[in-house]
Amino acid sequence: MSGDETMPQYAILIYEKELPGGVADIPPEVMEANLAVGPKIEAMGARVVHEQGLQPVARARTIHQGGAVTDGPFLESKEVIAGFFVVEAADLDQAVAIGKLLPIMDGAVEVRPLMEV
Repeated sequence: MSGDETMPQYAILIYEKELPGGVADIPPEVMEANLAVGPKIEAMGARVVHEQGLQPVARARTIHQGGAVTDGPFLESKEVIAGFFVVEAADLDQAVAIGKLLPIMDGAVEVRPLMEV
């Protein structure tokens, strides 16, 4: 791919059990593995467009049809979206390979193509 072409973008959603102490409870080896992912993605010829951890679900609010607002996330489950990346990758296979770089403690990683705007 030449330097002028843009690659498709993919959301990589990280689902994990929420830890009582938040980021402070992430085992050091898991945090170290997370921090090592960026250079590996770059070495694959892909690019992180954005990455972000999320605050605890207790701080979330859900807006329902009709405007009612409730505390917490829309979906109730033992796993929560802990964070997400948006990456530019050659294709879905490469985006999945990037997702596999992330350490998974007790959840899963979802890779979803973004709509072009």
